[in-house]
Amino acid sequence: MKNIFTVLLALFSFSAIAQVNDITTSLYDSYSKYKEQSLDKRRIKHDDIQPLINQLKNHSAYTVKKVGESIKGKSISLISVGNGPTNIFLWSQMHGNEPTATQAIFDIFNFLNSSDFKAEKKELLSKLTLHFMPMLNPDGAEVFSRRNALGIDINRDALMLQSPEGQVLKRIRDSLNADFGFNLHDQSTYYNAERTPKPATISYLAPAFNYEKDINDVRGNAMKVIVFMNAIIQKYAPGQVGRYNDDFEPRAFGDNIQKWGTSAILIESGGYKNDAEKQEIRKLNYVSILSACYTIANGNYKAIAIDDYEKIPQNDRKLFDLKIERFTHKLLGKDYILDLGINHLEVDDKHHSTFYNVGSIIDKGDLSTFYGYETLDATGYRLIEGKEYPKVIQTMDDLKNMDIYSLLKQGYTYVRLAEFSQQDKDISIPINILDKDQKVPGFYVNIGNNPNFVLQKDGRVDYAVVNGFLINLNTKETNFKNAIFYK
Repeated sequence: MKNIFTVLLALFSFSAIAQVNDITTSLYDSYSKYKEQSLDKRRIKHDDIQPLINQLKNHSAYTVKKVGESIKGKSISLISVGNGPTNIFLWSQMHGNEPTATQAIFDIFNFLNSSDFKAEKKELLSKLTLHFMPMLNPDGAEVFSRRNALGIDINRDALMLQSPEGQVLKRIRDSLNADFGFNLHDQSTYYNAERTPKPATISYLAPAFNYEKDINDVRGNAMKVIVFMNAIIQKYAPGQVGRYNDDFEPRAFGDNIQKWGTSAILIESGGYKNDAEKQEIRKLNYVSILSACYTIANGNYKAIAIDDYEKIPQNDRKLFDLKIERFTHKLLGKDYILDLGINHLEVDDKHHSTFYNVGSIIDKGDLSTFYGYETLDATGYRLIEGKEYPKVIQTMDDLKNMDIYSLLKQGYTYVRLAEFSQQDKDISIPINILDKDQKVPGFYVNIGNNPNFVLQKDGRVDYAVVNGFLINLNTKETNFKNAIFYK
């Protein structure tokens, strides 16, 4: 009898997911209609979202309230829509440099404001009341920083409540006594789904509410919804979903919100190849959140087996932007076979509105258990440190008229300009520029160094690495973003 019940439950669970496949496919396919075009970069500031929030005040379906202020006096808004008995509370940008879901929230508003999906939205908003807090940490967002103006991590302030932002979050959670809470974050792009080369593009967590990691109905419901969301996202990013570590953190809001009786669901936006601004991941957030709300509204999640939660691969952190395997490197007259892991670190401009990349060697040696967004098998290739071109070039225009790929093939990764006054450090062409008195930086394949070298085989240079970006000199294939101006 038990086996029959298990089979029936599994079939019902599959049916629960299958019932919304049509709507989630439609959500994904029609997304471009609802994407908020004014928010297309990750460095979103408080002023960027205020016009959008003000527009919602003119919609009778919405209730828009100022519910608090940041340390520096920036408003924190709560936007509510729907009239159903089940309350869902969603907050984003608790960490100021984690804005992917903030963009998705405004996409969701555009979806709700459209004339499409009338029947589905009627069901959604008659059974649920959705409460959105799009930007909890506006001071952090202003400088693209995880922490608030006090310099603390709001997500470790659930007990002391020293930050006004944390006080707002606690007060709103308590006043709503929400059935479900969506804690929306970004994680490092270097997380992968455990034991695979695939990035953890989306990671989920039903936080523990005690050290024993017990599962009660509150946490169990969060797990069931996560299983549902995972099944949906697997259609669009197969194998690219991870499960965040569930060790209990007594200071964290997610863990405490679970303890306080709201089914807390953490969504972490990770990495996706060639998606530096996380626009594809934003789309997956949009689909994931709306699909979750839909299954909560119709109650289908209740039939999903909790055991499937543990089947989601755990997060691991074994990704590099570039992995170069098995190159030959000479040191003190002896050849060694090494792997190299390189990341493209982001450096903000002074306004924290854009960034450039600085390549950095993160690890070397045997990296056979690691992966790369881009991987090169350099077996038989010898790594040669990049050289300075011997002639001083007069102007940037002169440099642009030169054959840069020919210079790289000769092993030159640096040029010196006689006349160059650019204030920014990034260079759009694939060769580094030295100021008139600047020496060539030492390299030596050391951890933390900026990688500029060529790979030579049988006397032929086939690849160059400029500021950590790999360039195939035969095909000119590359994902190069910028070189560096050394001054």
